[in-house]
Amino acid sequence: MAANITIYSTTVCPYCIRAKQLLERKGVKYKEINLSNEAPEVRVELMQRTHHRTVPQIFINDQFIGGFDQLYALERDGKLDELLA
Repeated sequence: MAANITIYSTTVCPYCIRAKQLLERKGVKYKEINLSNEAPEVRVELMQRTHHRTVPQIFINDQFIGGFDQLYALERDGKLDELLA
């Protein structure tokens, strides 16, 4: 079964674009929630859940991974494929 991936992003975020490109190169599907198009309460709830204010915020199988830097570190360390399986 493929991993369930959700990325919270904004329209103008370069790190969001890079995170999505990395996942696309790996051939995995993800759900994107663009906070630019959501009610402000969605961002507030996300910040309360993760204690992070920046985007992207990436979840794999409901586990908060972090942002692009953390996603890339998992890839660099050879651990991302295991999470995506």
